[in-house]
Amino acid sequence: MSHSFYLRSEGPYPSTIAGLGGIPTITTDVTICAVFILFYIGFAVRNRIIYQTNNRNRHKFIPSLLLFIFCMSRISTLVLRIAWATRQDNPRLAIAAGIFVNTGVLLVYIINLILAQRMLRAKQPHLGWHPVMRIAYKILYTALAATLIMVIASIVITDYTLDTKTRLICRDVEVAAITFLLFFTCLPIIHIAIALLMSKSKAEETFGVGSTRGKIIVLSLSAGLCMLDAGFKTGTTWSPPRPLADPAWHESKACFYIFDFCLEILMLNTLTFGRIDQRFWIPDGCRKARDYTRLRPQILLAEEASDSYLMVPK
Repeated sequence: MSHSFYLRSEGPYPSTIAGLGGIPTITTDVTICAVFILFYIGFAVRNRIIYQTNNRNRHKFIPSLLLFIFCMSRISTLVLRIAWATRQDNPRLAIAAGIFVNTGVLLVYIINLILAQRMLRAKQPHLGWHPVMRIAYKILYTALAATLIMVIASIVITDYTLDTKTRLICRDVEVAAITFLLFFTCLPIIHIAIALLMSKSKAEETFGVGSTRGKIIVLSLSAGLCMLDAGFKTGTTWSPPRPLADPAWHESKACFYIFDFCLEILMLNTLTFGRIDQRFWIPDGCRKARDYTRLRPQILLAEEASDSYLMVPK
């Protein structure tokens, strides 16, 4: 089915600008999307089982639930792309698919910052638990939510107007938003650097299961993959727009699936099989310095209640 370029009397209007991944086709995209759906279903099931098993053992770990939600959102993304491939003349499907592609991975960005925050609070309690840092995190999460709203709004407005000035404003909003997201993905690495490079704190605490080196490796790998993902999207967004019939190399289907979904599968592998639910777990009620140590007996009880499926090497 060929893509329609006719003009409508009212929006949404088919895009005439090349985008990452281009217009999906039945012959190419449906099979690829189906394979990725199977991967995401597998990770969704595994993280749901991990979350429920931990909960039964009084081992609450919300990031595992967030990973499950992320997988489900990606399944929806790929289903929408398959639907778009079978109905290329439906711009509403294109809008929905574009929104899901650009927003789903934010959950992984949030998980990385949560884990990095816990590491900083353990290694440098006087800094990690400082009231200014609490305010800073609230500002960051508020800015992230605002960025999500701006991205969704700009995508919708762009597809519902033919006004050149409005479209340029929406593009500027998207450029600013993706640049902020790149900065956001760098924060976990900055946290790790601060935690390790500052002089060792006398109030340093331990948390979770496993060595600090193991925690650093898992978090650094996940953060690095997120930075690569956000960096590629930032580069493509900053690049001058090209006509739909003449896309740039970075807008190809290969780049789309590699830098979006392949990287995300690697993120899921790192976080799921890296057992963040054990390495980065902290007891409920941690709100100030020394809480990791004060509530440490809860960790020991949870370890005794857990079976071998939940444990990671120390």
